[in-house]
Amino acid sequence: MKRCVNVGGVLLGTGKIAVQSMTTERTSDVEKSVAQILRLAAAGCDIVRVAVLDEADARAIRAVRDRVNVPIVADVHFSVRLAVLAAENGADKLRINPGNIGGEREVSLVADCVKAHGIPVRVGSNSGSIAPDALKRYGRGAEALVESALAQARLLESKGVEQIVLSVKASDVPVTVRAYTMLAERTDYPLHVGVTEAGGGEFALVKSTAGIGSLLLSGVGDTVRVSLSDDPVREVEAAHMILRACGLERDFVDVVSCPTCGRCMYDCIGLAARVSERVKHVKKSLRIAVMGCVVNGPGEARGCDLGIAGGNEWCIIIQKGREDERVRTADAEREFFRRLEELLA
Repeated sequence: MKRCVNVGGVLLGTGKIAVQSMTTERTSDVEKSVAQILRLAAAGCDIVRVAVLDEADARAIRAVRDRVNVPIVADVHFSVRLAVLAAENGADKLRINPGNIGGEREVSLVADCVKAHGIPVRVGSNSGSIAPDALKRYGRGAEALVESALAQARLLESKGVEQIVLSVKASDVPVTVRAYTMLAERTDYPLHVGVTEAGGGEFALVKSTAGIGSLLLSGVGDTVRVSLSDDPVREVEAAHMILRACGLERDFVDVVSCPTCGRCMYDCIGLAARVSERVKHVKKSLRIAVMGCVVNGPGEARGCDLGIAGGNEWCIIIQKGREDERVRTADAEREFFRRLEELLA
């Protein structure tokens, strides 16, 4: 049975997948940090990580934490002193990297800190900074990532720490999937899943979807971050799309539409785009079909709450599995949107 870890009221390991992202502002700039975190929260971010580069960042966590309603994770590297200071200033969780936090003495200080403040710690193993022992033995592959994380977790356990989250991220998708699959077989701690340094643009989204999606569909993962070279709000939006595609999030409007093909005789692609734009922020479990012709259109639409299938002169509108109306193609979009608004209301 999976262990449950409490991150500022967000429970990891219960089956519900939490979405995370990280701010791009300096934490010590409280106004900008708060503004960005509020944007992330509005987009559906459950947990936000902030960078702690120096003492000013660590001390600013208190002021930031007092003005937002999502848990704050302090991302600390190289300095145990800053990790302790971040916890003392209200961080809901610490994130450390076994490749750069130090040896047993430093880990002992982290352990004493998280136990004193009653907060969890994420051991974030990353292909860019693997623990020296694991790097020497395994190189930069999946085994090195897993052994780095587990060795650090075992050390924390020996110091009495029980609230631990693990991650083993690589920028290479197959390595990431192998590492998390191995880790899931060897531990019952909650896993933070992601493809690190995925890059920017469409390929970054494809990499993240391939890695995170395949793991979630295998039952691996308790919290996710889509790592993009972009506005972090895009990370949150992408994470929710992956959860929806994997059937792990239901509170949204799913728009089913044709690719299309040469049989389509009306603006199916344009209508699908306009419908998708209208419903993208609606939190309601509905399925809408915008179909191009009679081959798959009526059958697909009958499985939805509302659907349309078109032709050169006529379209049919199907609601709740019944063909309600045959309308002229010129009038079909107006009538379809009227029905859609009724459903959304």
